[in-house]
Amino acid sequence: MRIVRLRRTAGLIRKEMAQVVRDPSTVLIAFVLPGILLFLFGYGVSLDANRVRLGLVLESTTPEAQSLAAAFQNSRYFETRIARDRRELEEDLVAGKLRGLVIVPATFSETLRSRNASTALQVIADGSEPNTASFVQNYVQGVVANWLTQQSAELGQPRSAAPRVSTEPRVWFNPGLQSRWFLLPGSIAIIMTIIGTLLTALVVAREWERGTMEALMATPISIVELLAGKLIPYYLLGMGSMAVCVIVSVTLFELPFRGSVLTLVVVSSVFLIAMLALGLLISTVTKNQFVASQIALVVGFLPSFLLSGFVFEISSMPEPIQLLTRAIPARYFVNCLQTIFLAGDIRSVLLPNTFALGVIATVLMLLVARKTRRRLD
Repeated sequence: MRIVRLRRTAGLIRKEMAQVVRDPSTVLIAFVLPGILLFLFGYGVSLDANRVRLGLVLESTTPEAQSLAAAFQNSRYFETRIARDRRELEEDLVAGKLRGLVIVPATFSETLRSRNASTALQVIADGSEPNTASFVQNYVQGVVANWLTQQSAELGQPRSAAPRVSTEPRVWFNPGLQSRWFLLPGSIAIIMTIIGTLLTALVVAREWERGTMEALMATPISIVELLAGKLIPYYLLGMGSMAVCVIVSVTLFELPFRGSVLTLVVVSSVFLIAMLALGLLISTVTKNQFVASQIALVVGFLPSFLLSGFVFEISSMPEPIQLLTRAIPARYFVNCLQTIFLAGDIRSVLLPNTFALGVIATVLMLLVARKTRRRLD
């Protein structure tokens, strides 16, 4: 009996693989779509604020003001436009052509040379983009601080005039603070969510529309054999998509990989099984390709994109939303991928997240089996 079951399962797997070969849309979903999405996420999505357009108003033309202007022009963070009157640049700030203005007052040099007065520069930032406005303020402070340090060194001021406490910042895991290193692991998780859900949701819904699923379920196969025959071929396709995403990220985008391949395979397998089961559940309930695709995007993609920590920090969300994120598989997968790629095999992070993924995958598989059993009765 066991041999008969194995033969039936193997026959179902061969049948699904033959259908995959004959259906080009499945190959497009599994291999072409990940490449397109990864390219868009890798090149199009960035949280880095490099080359911010900045206006510099020099109401003073003294050597000190010119030296400060040169510091802004030489900064890799700014594209600096210089004017003598702020009215020349205010219209560009309103139109969004500039993201900030720095006003160097006419009394800049006099107050700088005076020991009893403080020098103030006015910084006007475009608040319509709060993140960019914050970057403008912080980067301007950094440029001015570096310039003051250089000025002190050139003037030969005594060391007692310098601050006695200094900081030496050090960033772990992402020394260059490149947002791409943070976004790419999350992008892979979002891509695998889409791929895993669509692979089974669309393909199996197509079988329901054509009537081949009813004919298959009329045979003496068991629920386990049916699920295995449906999931194994698409699991292999999904893992192939995962391999493409990892290779492209490491080679093309130079994303570091500090974990082990075995850990990546195990975590990805558990997550992919959960997503395939979700797609199979959607197709079983809807039995329509169009409806299945819409539900797959709403149930799979949108929650994963918004509530997984891919872009928005979960700890900054309201408490009820944080509780809701615990039901999103991509939340745990994003955390695992960021750890594997940037930090390595940190068991204290990977084990709880993988366990949560396993629980979600088990629940989804039980729901699929329960729903399918009703159709066999």
